[in-house]
Amino acid sequence: MSHGSRRVAVVGAALADCGRLDDATPYALHAQAARRALADAGLDRARVDGFASAGLGTLAPVEVAEYLGLRPTWVDSTSVGGATWEVMAAHAADAIAAGHARAVLLVYGSTARADIKAGRRTGTLSFGARGPLQFEAPYGHTLIAKYAMAARRHMIEYGTTIEQLAEVAVQARANAALNPEALFRDPVTVDDVLSGPLIADPFTRLHCCLRSDGGAAVLLAAEEYVRDCRTAPVWVLGTGEHVSHASMSEWPDFTLSPAAVSGRLAFGRAGVAPAEIDFAEVYDAFTYMTLVTLEDLGFCAKGEGGAFVAGGRLRVRGGELPVNTDGGGLAAQHPGMRGLFLLVEAVRQLRGEAGERQVRARDGALPRLGVASGTGGWFCSSGTVVLGRG
Repeated sequence: MSHGSRRVAVVGAALADCGRLDDATPYALHAQAARRALADAGLDRARVDGFASAGLGTLAPVEVAEYLGLRPTWVDSTSVGGATWEVMAAHAADAIAAGHARAVLLVYGSTARADIKAGRRTGTLSFGARGPLQFEAPYGHTLIAKYAMAARRHMIEYGTTIEQLAEVAVQARANAALNPEALFRDPVTVDDVLSGPLIADPFTRLHCCLRSDGGAAVLLAAEEYVRDCRTAPVWVLGTGEHVSHASMSEWPDFTLSPAAVSGRLAFGRAGVAPAEIDFAEVYDAFTYMTLVTLEDLGFCAKGEGGAFVAGGRLRVRGGELPVNTDGGGLAAQHPGMRGLFLLVEAVRQLRGEAGERQVRARDGALPRLGVASGTGGWFCSSGTVVLGRG
């Protein structure tokens, strides 16, 4: 078999401790997640020859690899915000398929919440004021304001309502209620969402993700390693990546996210259609991200996202397309660049390891196909991965 046709599977997936971790360090969370993912796979650390991480260390991922005792011969430190991990998974799958690596470990850990509580850092209002951002930051163009402006544009353009956006938060909580690891599990109503304090018009607090500590790891391996693993393989069927803009002034359409391109590429390469997907894990730093990403991935037409997310469609229990089955960044955990958590949850669903929140296919069997789509920056980047079992 030629290297180019080698199949690639996720053979290990795990979370570090998540939630409120006042005494943890980001390095310790990286290590905890990595150990758990390797134990999940049943592969020895010595088999890992590829490593990918971003967001920690002066020479990321060199420092993290050293901390973990790894000496990889393939490495990636791509950093494109929340989409980082889907893009890294795409790069890792390509490298494994080409024979440049056999087992690639993706790891992330962050004490974003604890650092703020302890005064080690402040909230991320802006990513900086150098380069092209210098033309926006002085005018109060905060990170959340960019998302809020995009949401308002969709409301003006397509008649999307604030109640429809609130439904995303309501259903995220409903899914989180089934997840014992979720930080916020109490149900909320549309009225609860609408009556909260305004953060950036039109977003009230519950339209926005929580802030937590935590970590995650995923191990991808060549198909010849699968027989040595204790887990059933979850195959990487297709991937896509896309970057759109850095400046809001360079974004042609606030209602179109880069997932429109990454999703088309991933589904095309996987040879499957959105209608065949059993569940979706999408980046949800804000409710609008869920809505517009579902549109752009092709689950509904442009402008129909408001009606699509209403009526319980995103729920694990009784929903036509369960979305963010663990509760997502709105309710489960959000330690910063959350894209790796999407992959972990997708793998757990496809293996049938999700407990009370387990999704079932239309015929009652375990799901066969899932998609994880991460978004970075303020809709600046997107990575989409289609996964399947069997």
